[in-house]
Amino acid sequence: MSKLQELMRRGTDLLGCDVAIMGGAMSWISERHLVSALSNAGAFGVIACGAMPPELLDKEIAATKALTSKPFGVNLITMHPQLNELIDVCGKHQVTHVVLAGGLPPGGSIDRIKGHGAKVICFAPALALAKKLIRSGVDALIIEGSEAGGHIGPVSTSVLAQEILPHVAQDVPVFVAGGIATGDMIAAYLEMGAAGVQLGTAFVCSTECIAHPNFKKMFLRGSARDAIASVQIDPRLPVIPVRALKNAGTEAFNTKQREVAQRLDEGKVDMAAAQLEIEHFWAGALRRAVIDGDVENGSVMAGQSVGMVKAEEPVADIITRLVREAEVALAR
Repeated sequence: MSKLQELMRRGTDLLGCDVAIMGGAMSWISERHLVSALSNAGAFGVIACGAMPPELLDKEIAATKALTSKPFGVNLITMHPQLNELIDVCGKHQVTHVVLAGGLPPGGSIDRIKGHGAKVICFAPALALAKKLIRSGVDALIIEGSEAGGHIGPVSTSVLAQEILPHVAQDVPVFVAGGIATGDMIAAYLEMGAAGVQLGTAFVCSTECIAHPNFKKMFLRGSARDAIASVQIDPRLPVIPVRALKNAGTEAFNTKQREVAQRLDEGKVDMAAAQLEIEHFWAGALRRAVIDGDVENGSVMAGQSVGMVKAEEPVADIITRLVREAEVALAR
């Protein structure tokens, strides 16, 4: 067994794959084609359920199973109004792993997932929450830093890794995410105690990814400095910042926030409805960019590692390169 396999063993044992690299769940992007390509290449694909209703997730899981016999996961957003139904859809298809994102899992959701025989993986944005989630019975954790694309927390990956890994890596497998684009970085986090990593931005320009050619072009042209976090206009609106490439859509989001805040002032919407409206804005803006190719007005969500995405290439080639780089780094 190579040193890399040894360091990844807890991750690969948990996921049931050859390489402990999880695909980040990106709405509209992490669908059947990219997910099955990742799992078929020996990594671990994860379907992004996002705002999908249960019927749509049902179809997506079935379509993914038609393209791969390898295990894959489903990422569910904890504030989805039909979370329990989505968990049951995963159970019906015997999905092996469910990733819960977007806040602490509501009561009963972890037990419900485990009742279907699946493993539960949760995001831990701080050490206290990591410990709380372990006590709640999660099987693994993901710690994702602010360099990531899409919805982000305020702390960088390197700080979170130092803060959390030494204290919990013995208890459950921990995957590190955010700003990772090379095998060298993967090796570094594995040596710190991570069981694996999660990458999203690195796979957007894969040949199997269905993102519009315009979307991929933005990635190939973008640099780390172009991937900026959205600004919170009104402190009352609990807007989770989103990292995306700067364009006219960035400004449209600020306008949207002002408009929602005003309706909140006027009592036309309550806080929960306001937050849901913001989430729906992102879902629509992302679809415009990813599917329709409107990269000027849509949301081009990207992590800061976007500057290291240089070409469109097959998923298997990206995985092979990352593994080779990690092995060379460990041998050094």
